[in-house]
Amino acid sequence: MKMETKQLAKIMKALSNTNRLELYLEIKKKQEVSYETGEECFVTDIISCMNIGAPTISHHLKELSNADLISTERRGKFLVAQINKKTLEAASRVLSLKVGK
Repeated sequence: MKMETKQLAKIMKALSNTNRLELYLEIKKKQEVSYETGEECFVTDIISCMNIGAPTISHHLKELSNADLISTERRGKFLVAQINKKTLEAASRVLSLKVGK
């Protein structure tokens, strides 16, 4: 996946908000744990460990989703969030500048 600078700027803008960055990192942490335990990353679990309200978290989830950093899926009455690994890998490739080659 080749990333355009416009998409990278959108990602950087989304992560420039402290609450969104913390939310993204919390989703990433929960997702890493879920690989080991088989449990999914429910947004309700994240809300309990953040110091902001559900409507604000909902807004931040939408912004992260619009930047293609996460995807969300409804499971009954619960919302499951996942990191979009393709976007993360593409952004990492762009940001890891190789000097001297």
